[in-house]
Amino acid sequence: MPATKVDDRVVAGQAAYTPLVLKIYDWFVLGFSNRLLWRCPTAALRALYAANVSACHLDVGVGTGYFLDKVRWPAAKPDITLLDLNPNSLDAAATRIGRYAPKALAANVLEPIQAEERFGSVGLCYLLHCLPGSIPEKAVVFDHVLAVMSEDAVLFGATILQGDAPRSRAAQALMNAYNRKGIFSNAQDSFQDLERELNARFGDVKLRRRGAVAIFEARRRQGPRGKRSSTTG
Repeated sequence: MPATKVDDRVVAGQAAYTPLVLKIYDWFVLGFSNRLLWRCPTAALRALYAANVSACHLDVGVGTGYFLDKVRWPAAKPDITLLDLNPNSLDAAATRIGRYAPKALAANVLEPIQAEERFGSVGLCYLLHCLPGSIPEKAVVFDHVLAVMSEDAVLFGATILQGDAPRSRAAQALMNAYNRKGIFSNAQDSFQDLERELNARFGDVKLRRRGAVAIFEARRRQGPRGKRSSTTG
C-alpha cells in the first residue's frame, strides 16, 4: 500500500523537536514552562505516570522519554512501545530507556495504530495540544488507542488548554507564538470539550486542572455506564 500523506499541520506540530531542541526540552518545558508558565509542576505528571503505568505500556508522543525513564515500573522488564511521528523523539526516548529494550513505532496517531499487542496502559502526555483541530476533531486519537487497549487498561495523559484556563500574560504570549508557528494547535481546546469526548468513550473518567493543564485518567467502560468525575485545582 502507498504511504498515507501526513497532514502538513500534523508535520508542523512535531517538526520543532529537533535533536538540539530535545537537548534542552527537559530544562525548558519540564522545568521552566511547567512551573512558571503553565503552572503545572512536573512532579504532578511524574505522579500520573507512577500511578498508571503497567507492565505492557504504549507511550504516544514520547518527547525525550523523561517520564518513562523516571517512573518505577511494576515489572523488572516492562514491555514498552514508543509511538511518535518524529524520528528524533523516538531515537531520544529509545536511547534513554534502552535498558528496557523498547519497541519504536514511527506513526501518526491520527491514523489507526498498527500494533499486535493489547496494552495495559497508554500515555498521552503533552500530545493533544500539538495536534491540529479542535478537541472533538482530535478525539479520534481516543478511538485509535481504545482499539489497542486491553479490557482493564487505563489511558492517562495531560494537555495544555486555552478556553477559560488561567494564564499569565507571559504564558498567553508564548502560547500564541506556538500556535502561530504550528507547534501548538490548542486555540480552541477547552476543559469542557475534553471532558465531553472522554466521557463519550470511557468509563471511570478522572479529569482535573492544574493551572493551564488538564490531567486525565480514563478506563474502558464497564457495562452500560461508567463512573465519571472532574475537578479543578
